[in-house]
Amino acid sequence: MDWVNIAFWIFAGIAAVSAGAVISVRNPVYAVLCLILTFFSMACVWLLVGAEFLGVTLVLVYVGAVMVLFLFVVMMLDIDTSRLREGWVKYLPVGALVAVAMLVQMVTLIGVKARSAAPLPADNAAALAADTSNLTWLAHTLFTEFLLPFEFAAVILTVAVIAAVMLTLRKRTGIKTQDVGMQTRVKAGDRLRIVKMAAVRPAPVVAAEPGDAADGQEAKS
Repeated sequence: MDWVNIAFWIFAGIAAVSAGAVISVRNPVYAVLCLILTFFSMACVWLLVGAEFLGVTLVLVYVGAVMVLFLFVVMMLDIDTSRLREGWVKYLPVGALVAVAMLVQMVTLIGVKARSAAPLPADNAAALAADTSNLTWLAHTLFTEFLLPFEFAAVILTVAVIAAVMLTLRKRTGIKTQDVGMQTRVKAGDRLRIVKMAAVRPAPVVAAEPGDAADGQEAKS
């Protein structure tokens, strides 16, 4: 067994164990740390087989944005964040363990790549046969041969995001919210009311003549 297979089994084993920990631990902070380790392990697997673009994208997009995702989950699930902030030192051992595991994986990956000056047997044979870079081959293949599955995956992910938001949406008392169903069922009679009132004609105002005003002053005197 060569170094490539050994490194692959190490990365795959760490990814499987950390993925199981994500769904088994009850503390959300531990779950996020294990999720970061899972993504990073899979990125190492992609880099090992020659898919550099997928590996770097997995690190930048998922590992980089997972903390933002965690904040959204905390806000949607209405978790008491004050309890999570208390005693943050207890999360330090797990965080240090995850950091050490990621460091060991990086050193292992660099060592395996350094030992193999020639292209690894696990590298993309199709890209090598086409005499092009892995990124160019991946983009051309993804948007030509696998365009329909790619669009299906995008639709499924969009539906999953909407479903997750709808499942975690809870009604709270004391705040103003929008009722979309009531807004769509509204009619003109609910918003506008026509009131009929009897028309009253005001009495005409007669202007006094100058002579009448003088007679009135003499009568007062």
